[in-house]
Amino acid sequence: MSKDPFAGYRSNAYNRIVRIPVAITLFIPVQTVPRVRRLCRWSVLSVLGILALTACAPVGPDFVRPAPPQTTVDGSAASSGATVGSAGAFGAAQHFSTGNALQSGAWWQQFGSPKLDALIASALQNNPSIEAATAALANAREFAVAQSDNLLVPSVDAQAGQTREKISTAAFGLPGNSPSFSLTNVSVNVGYTLDFFGANRRKLEGLAAQTDMQAWLLQGARQTLAANIVTTALLEAGLRSTIDATQAIVADQRDLLQILSQRAALGAVSETDVQNQRALWAQAKAGLPPLNQQLAQARHQLAAYLGKTPNAQELPEFHLADFTLPVNLPLSVPSQLVRQRPDILASEAQWHQATASLGMTIASVYPNITLSAGMGAMALQPGNVFNAASSVWNLGTNITQPLFHGGALIAEQHAAEAALQQSAALYRQTVIAAFQNVADVLQALHNDALTLEAQTQNATAYAQNLSRAQAQLALGALGYPELLGAKTRAEQAHVAQTQAQVQRLSDTAALYLALGGSWQPPLPANTAAGAQSASGQ
Repeated sequence: MSKDPFAGYRSNAYNRIVRIPVAITLFIPVQTVPRVRRLCRWSVLSVLGILALTACAPVGPDFVRPAPPQTTVDGSAASSGATVGSAGAFGAAQHFSTGNALQSGAWWQQFGSPKLDALIASALQNNPSIEAATAALANAREFAVAQSDNLLVPSVDAQAGQTREKISTAAFGLPGNSPSFSLTNVSVNVGYTLDFFGANRRKLEGLAAQTDMQAWLLQGARQTLAANIVTTALLEAGLRSTIDATQAIVADQRDLLQILSQRAALGAVSETDVQNQRALWAQAKAGLPPLNQQLAQARHQLAAYLGKTPNAQELPEFHLADFTLPVNLPLSVPSQLVRQRPDILASEAQWHQATASLGMTIASVYPNITLSAGMGAMALQPGNVFNAASSVWNLGTNITQPLFHGGALIAEQHAAEAALQQSAALYRQTVIAAFQNVADVLQALHNDALTLEAQTQNATAYAQNLSRAQAQLALGALGYPELLGAKTRAEQAHVAQTQAQVQRLSDTAALYLALGGSWQPPLPANTAAGAQSASGQ
């Protein structure tokens, strides 16, 4: 693949520009060909000389890619190399390794859910936000191509026209009626602005940096969308498990209320015990509507991520059994992190653009030189346009040197310098926020493992109590109300364990996103080419 993203466009632009004058010269008579050849030979030599003069480095600062910060990625799990492990689903220890980088951008495949993979693939194709970011990148690319064609090659325009004119002979002191006549004009005009001080090159450098920024913004949007889908699917799975457990608790509380009501009718328990149980049953039922609401919102959110309306029926259902816990996790060193995260790279491109903008501002105070040339024919009769006597031509040079604009020029330079300082500060802030994000997620994974370990032990203990209660009920040593109480406590412990599992899976997805998600650049880097072009290398 070509390192120059504009190579194909430039060749097409050359064809478009060259074919016009070639087609027009086919109509020029033979006797004018030697004159045209001399003019073209002189023009070619002049252009070669001009290109040699304009090969000097542009004014203004050259962008230098910032070095990675001299620091380490913090986090208890990262420093120990692994989290703690526990028994049960999603309880395996997670290991971190700087040599465990992903080979592809589909990091979500590490969760082992084909339904999730298909959903993300569909969302990346149909999400409106991704479409908007893709269009913004195409807009930046095409605008950069248009400006490159306008600034790097001469403009060639063909003109043909016929006018009917009347002049006043009295203005020249001549008697008689003023004559009227037709004037036919055919010409080809060439214009080119010399880039002695690099204003055009700085502009193209800035446009290339802007294209890079849009590319990394698109990359970041894609990775964020994938992470949002993963966490929303995990939320749905966790809610389904929680709803099932809550429904079981409601059923247990209802059964226990019926038993106490029967005992109260026999005088075995007081009415206060019945009312207390009725309140517990109502409390358990009150927990279901919010859970169902959250589940519906999660489903609606998944539909929105896919660019569909909330009533979409083709969405798959997610359960915790659909997922596996990634146990071998990548961990980036600082030099990799600042080259992987799209937000850092987009901020770097914005910094580069501000540097190029300062160069353009500095170059604007230097002389601006424009060359122009034209060749054509002018005749009173259309049939005489291509006669040798009707030929006309012109060569011209225009030099503009700013002399006095009040304080506008220096103020513009100060504004560009302030914008450059702002971009540099925003870049540093983005890097700091990225390292904070990674450290937070690593710490969260460490605590998630500890929390899941404790919740698993708690759930195991209550499950064992339930087993003992069932055995005692079979022997007649325990009543059915006590069994229902043990079952309710076991279900509540299961809900807490489920929430810990979902949190651990979600924070694992957050780690992939914090490290940059897909670590492959979304398009050939324009930054390096732009920097080399600007420095004249």
